[in-house]
Amino acid sequence: MENVRALVRKAPADGVRKGIQEVAEHLGVTQRTLRFYEGKGLIQPERVGSTRVYTRRDIGRMQLILRGKRLGFSIREIIEFLDLYDADPDHVEQMARLAERVRERLADLEKQQVALVDTIRELRQIEQEAMARIEQAVPARSTRSHPTPS
Repeated sequence: MENVRALVRKAPADGVRKGIQEVAEHLGVTQRTLRFYEGKGLIQPERVGSTRVYTRRDIGRMQLILRGKRLGFSIREIIEFLDLYDADPDHVEQMARLAERVRERLADLEKQQVALVDTIRELRQIEQEAMARIEQAVPARSTRSHPTPS
């Protein structure tokens, strides 16, 4: 995983503070998404009057949040990662916990992959059986509906 500093460096560099619309466009999310994560306490944009103002730190945290969601982590797990980042200046504990969670997520996905392969195989078999029965039934029906002359 890219380190957090690299993600923060990807934030817009043309100014220290950005408005909600500019940040939403930069991150490819809606303003509602930013307000949602603010409501959950994951980011804390400054306020200038009633206007939200996002710092590079807020944008970096949002990049981590979005990446975590894309990888299938829960909000609770993402909060845990962010809290560890804030508490551990060397990020050793954060990286150890992240590696553990990633291994767990990989194990879950691999189980799901096996289940999907099995389900696809079973559905293909059912489809073949259904098509074979249809093929058997069609000639039988046409024979019954059109009796042969005697």
